[in-house]
Amino acid sequence: FQVKSENKKTIWNTEEVPEGSEFDDTWDPREKPEYEILFKQHVGTEDVFFGMTGKDPSTACCEDIVIKIKLPETKYSDITLDIQDKVLDLRTPKKKLLLHLPYPVNSKEGRARFLSDEETLEVTLRVSRKFDFINSS
Repeated sequence: FQVKSENKKTIWNTEEVPEGSEFDDTWDPREKPEYEILFKQHVGTEDVFFGMTGKDPSTACCEDIVIKIKLPETKYSDITLDIQDKVLDLRTPKKKLLLHLPYPVNSKEGRARFLSDEETLEVTLRVSRKFDFINSS
């Protein structure tokens, strides 16, 4: 199959370039911090005991993504965080993380907190999903 381009000199369409590629700088010498991605879902007794809502432990039923990023020797004021629908971009003077998220998120509803005693940034993002037979709430 061929994609028709309006400009004959282009070698790809803008739809083929993943979101967040403009932030990826392979020449940046800052190291990538350790991070962990966790999934969180809101369950009640109707889910746990009766299985009434049809939720299961898979990531398809999770409402939030929690990303824990280790930032040793970093102050809260040194952190720059940019969240888009599919990309998390974090920069500090010593560390840089460009993370393509596993699911699209609502970038306006996220929250972040810096746990200074653990030297960890915890970012919680609401997953943006279309309603289907699993995600009906």
